[in-house]
Amino acid sequence: MKNFLKKNKDNVLGRSVRKTRCSWRIFSNKVEDAGEILEHAIARTIRVTGRIKMMNLIKLLTFLCVIYVFLFAVLSKNARSGLVFAHDSMDFGIVFAGFIVLGANILYTLWQAYLTLRYKNYEPEPDEKLPACVVIVPAFNEGKQVYPSLMSILKSDYPAEKFEVVTVNDGSTDDTLEWMNKAAADSNGKIQVINLPENKGKRNAIYQGVLYSDAEIFVTVDSDSELLPETLRNLVSPFVTDQKIGGVAGNIRVLNLNDGLIPHMLDVSFVFGFEFTRSAQSRIRTVFCTPGALSAYRRDFLLPLLPGWVDEKFLGKPANIGEDRGISNLILKNGYDVVYQRNSVAFTKVPVTYTELCRMFIRWARSNFRENFSMMTFAFKKFTWNWIGLQINLIMQFVWMFTPMIFIVTAAYCIVQDALAFFYSVITVIMLWSTIPAFFYACRYSKNESLWSYVYGLFNFFALFWIAPYALITIQQSGWLTREAKKKK
Repeated sequence: MKNFLKKNKDNVLGRSVRKTRCSWRIFSNKVEDAGEILEHAIARTIRVTGRIKMMNLIKLLTFLCVIYVFLFAVLSKNARSGLVFAHDSMDFGIVFAGFIVLGANILYTLWQAYLTLRYKNYEPEPDEKLPACVVIVPAFNEGKQVYPSLMSILKSDYPAEKFEVVTVNDGSTDDTLEWMNKAAADSNGKIQVINLPENKGKRNAIYQGVLYSDAEIFVTVDSDSELLPETLRNLVSPFVTDQKIGGVAGNIRVLNLNDGLIPHMLDVSFVFGFEFTRSAQSRIRTVFCTPGALSAYRRDFLLPLLPGWVDEKFLGKPANIGEDRGISNLILKNGYDVVYQRNSVAFTKVPVTYTELCRMFIRWARSNFRENFSMMTFAFKKFTWNWIGLQINLIMQFVWMFTPMIFIVTAAYCIVQDALAFFYSVITVIMLWSTIPAFFYACRYSKNESLWSYVYGLFNFFALFWIAPYALITIQQSGWLTREAKKKK
């Protein structure tokens, strides 16, 4: 009897334990399912909210189009009779040309907004699917900043056994190499240092890093940029999804935001330039520029082409600038696509003084002139949807390149005829045009910070108008300018 009771007791206890375990598994599964449902709901809410914000931007642009058509009709009717300007000083031809350019820009921005609305990030891939990659960090006279940049890469959530870091000292004359060695010593063997005794330019430094590793993907990060933990995974994931992709551009934000007025202005400009413009270009898979601050490339495809990229010359001189636009052109020209990952973010230091800012913009303008001319040699050889979009983007690039030169001539004429009317019209256009990036920034980040768009619009017009003409006149020069200034100092 005792054995029978004991046996039954054990059976009852066993059944109870099994039921408890089963109930717990069911409860756990429900909790996991609820968690997944919640995650999907949050993700869907974010997507829907983003679409609503973009639709609001499209409505704003449509409203600007209506204002444009109305003003154009009024001014076209009255310009010849002198009713628009007090002294009949503005010729109808100048007014007409100005409104044509403005209208083309508004229509172009509407198209860009539509593409941005349809943009989607590539989803991050799990550890087992991610390829091996090497992160290359070239540096010249960067000093102490190279250390936190390298340390931020080590904090990436990328599988440790699948990535390595190679930092290249490109003949620095300061303590950059010392900080590189310190980072290597603190990395438990994850960071390798290449020391080039002579400065030969950023292209060569990147190429040495590529040759050092045989990883499937190589990533370039500027020595004054810092990454978020998820940045590297998000940047490399598109290569797993699509074998047609040859390059991926990252999303760049300002690191030294509290260092003055200029970083605040540039942050608004960067958000619009990356999260709006590159999102639109990515939708047609032809991003013009993979930024040096954060980009990734398919090594096997590019390796045979890199020697020509390193030794590229412009007007007989080594092309030491524009390596990012140059490599993007190389990818597109050889049949691969370039996309953009909005969720792959790097924070980079930007100039804080007017002189440094001008040097950076001159370098960028020169490289844009060069690479746009280079792109003209192959951009109109295909007529697919993607390439028609590329052609439209390239045409608008040329419009923006040469508009400042034309404007300087017309502005001089208008100022002589009626300076006050010219001033009012210019301020109105700047305020209206600055509303677009301000609205976009306010939707995505901060309404207060978005007001810097208006400050930048005025600053850009009155203080930086000479950059494009000067860059075109001196297009043959290939100096880095900012690093050279550091070296002299």
